Amino acid sequence: MHILSSEIRRKDTMLMEKFTRFIKTSNSSRLLLAVAAACILVSCAPPAEKKVWDLVWPLPPEEPKIKFVETLQSNLDVEVESGVAETLFGSEVIRILKPYGVAADKEGRVYVTDVGGIYVFDKKNKKFSSIGNEPGMGNLEAPAGIAVSRADGKIYVTDINLKRIVIYDRDGNFLNFIGKEKEFENPIGIAVDDKRMRVYVVDSKKRNVRAYTLDGRLIMEINKTGEGQNIFHTPTEIALDSEGKIYVSDTQGFSVKIFNPEGGLVRSMGQLGDAFGDFARPKGVAINSEDHLYVVDAAYNNFQIFNKEGQLLLFVGKGGSNPGEFLLPAGIAVDDEDRIYVAEQYNARVQVFQYLGEKWKKSHPDLAEEMKNMQPVRTEGPVDKEAVEKK
Repeated sequence: MHILSSEIRRKDTMLMEKFTRFIKTSNSSRLLLAVAAACILVSCAPPAEKKVWDLVWPLPPEEPKIKFVETLQSNLDVEVESGVAETLFGSEVIRILKPYGVAADKEGRVYVTDVGGIYVFDKKNKKFSSIGNEPGMGNLEAPAGIAVSRADGKIYVTDINLKRIVIYDRDGNFLNFIGKEKEFENPIGIAVDDKRMRVYVVDSKKRNVRAYTLDGRLIMEINKTGEGQNIFHTPTEIALDSEGKIYVSDTQGFSVKIFNPEGGLVRSMGQLGDAFGDFARPKGVAINSEDHLYVVDAAYNNFQIFNKEGQLLLFVGKGGSNPGEFLLPAGIAVDDEDRIYVAEQYNARVQVFQYLGEKWKKSHPDLAEEMKNMQPVRTEGPVDKEAVEKK
């Protein structure tokens, strides 16, 4: 049973005493006292049992490679739990509404672009904050893509309405922007190459990818073949691998285009279809520590994972609102620990997964051994750990 800490109980009691003294002067004191008493009873009662999900892909007896971790939807997912009385009379629940882009920095903070700004989930410090909703040069209107420099923590955000890239420091303070008048029509995807000190920006209407120096000087543009034909139909999102190769999702081209760091086309992978490895509406792309490519498909409500050679390794997800299911997934990111973040627009959340690869196994040897023998569990209420361990 969940037991509230003595500190939380003490705060609730103090608030209740003050509230009682106040409402004794009211004509509706009986009703208000009843409501207040009910609040205190609720605060002392155990919380409603939540559904616990222990989901992996693929299912046993195959060795699991992806594990569901958690869902991020509001400030309550990172902030310290407070007493009910304090919650009722003092706190505010802030929920993401229609997330699109997602990124994570090397310190574990997760950045999510949403309607009119960016939400920051900092679980390590139990802090929830926002960026881009203050008046001034750094105010955002329609943020879409987001990337964070591993080198200095700077945050780069595309804004479709402003038609430029807005840059903040690691604390969310506005620094600068990239984009002169008419330079962009619909900037959406963005990626930072710390090694080459570049920022890549995808413009879906101009059908190009542009590379800039960190101070905004144009380096190159990717948009035409050697024969002068358009490379892209509707480029959307972008990611970089460990060698600096550039991966661009072409949503209405039903493919992912891969380029070398100089902008030369290496190959195109994918086609329209419903077979494994095919695409219908590819959106977000990301790369993990083993240079595996993750591609979100907004129509198939899943993400597919490919190796360096473009061979399909696994797909995760289907349409729905349960953990491991998606409705209109858009952005995807993979952090330094191979945690995977997928932003869903219709379900208004970010789902977090863990890639159980070699890097994870080395840092979690005991868990890796347990994972080999695990069984997927879907139960109502808390999982009986002893029962699971005996299986």
